[in-house]
Amino acid sequence: MSVEQEHIPAGVKAHILGEALPYIRRFSGSTFVIKYGGNAMTEEHLKEGFAKDVTLLKLVGINPVIVHGGGPQINEMLQKVGKEGVFVQGMRVTDQETMDIVEMVLGGHVNKEIVSLLNQNGGKAVGVTGRDNHFIKAKKLFINTPERNGVDIGQVGVIESIDTALIKEMVERGYIPVVAPIGVGRQGEAFNINADLVAGKLAEELNAEKLIMMTNIAGVMDKEGNLLTNLTPKRIDDLVADGTLYGGMLPKISSAIEAATNGVKAVHIIDGRVLNALLLEIFTDKGVGSMILGKEPV
Repeated sequence: MSVEQEHIPAGVKAHILGEALPYIRRFSGSTFVIKYGGNAMTEEHLKEGFAKDVTLLKLVGINPVIVHGGGPQINEMLQKVGKEGVFVQGMRVTDQETMDIVEMVLGGHVNKEIVSLLNQNGGKAVGVTGRDNHFIKAKKLFINTPERNGVDIGQVGVIESIDTALIKEMVERGYIPVVAPIGVGRQGEAFNINADLVAGKLAEELNAEKLIMMTNIAGVMDKEGNLLTNLTPKRIDDLVADGTLYGGMLPKISSAIEAATNGVKAVHIIDGRVLNALLLEIFTDKGVGSMILGKEPV
């Protein structure tokens, strides 16, 4: 227990638990896909907090499925071998040597660290990549730039299909799946895929109750810096049109809208720098992030 928690009055703790109870009842048996990234993956106290939060979700009957990134860890390994990361429109140029490093870092070091951390905190986690049982099938992604269309950036993939049988079996057996965003091509070749896209598509295919995207920002903000929530596709279109949303936020928002309009009941963008952000967003009335819905709330 932290120093801050020790000083919370007993009455306040009881109120927090009471506030959480209806959400626990409502979501028990549901599947949540959680995109894990940012500071929450690199700072020790946040990593520990994330593992405890996910384990608690499982203990109260929610089925968490984790999809993780690992950009900083890949960059660190590339630097060690004297290779510089190159990006085109936010996508990592991935030649064969880089792909070998991506697969080693994501499918090996990062994935196994997350699995170990969850298991140490009482979870039953198992790590997989899209090459396991070939459950994420992918093809080469070509980028259109202002200079020319169809730019080849190497072994970067776009999802063709996801077979959820493996993930569903793991969930049914009581495990927490931890997925590295690596797909497999028709010739068995590996593809590096954006983790947000994998999380969004997996949430759709699993008919998840929620897709939760952990980031290094508080959520979707207006131009005055106020947090926005209960956002709909129309409202987001307006925010893009007036320049409130731009740049690196657009792919994440696009993935969130696609999931929300294809069966995922709600998408949440939360600040992974906040300790226990997962629990605060799911089990409190106010929450701590932005919620995106596929249609206008009733």
